[in-house]
Amino acid sequence: MSDFLSYFETNWSAMTVSDWVGTILTVIIFILMFGMYFWVLRPKNKDKIEAHRDLPLREDDKNSERNDG
Repeated sequence: MSDFLSYFETNWSAMTVSDWVGTILTVIIFILMFGMYFWVLRPKNKDKIEAHRDLPLREDDKNSERNDG
């Protein structure tokens, strides 16, 4: 079991700047994605989200009208 746990040990003092930037960005993106999933999947926000469900199609219609006319 100690071999398994030693696989997950981290030598914090040996981390380079790139390692720290990658670690911090990974943690920030994880927190932001968790927050976004929580916000989107709340029943209270369903109407706000559903109002924008065909947004890409509406944008294409506006662009095609400008190009045709």
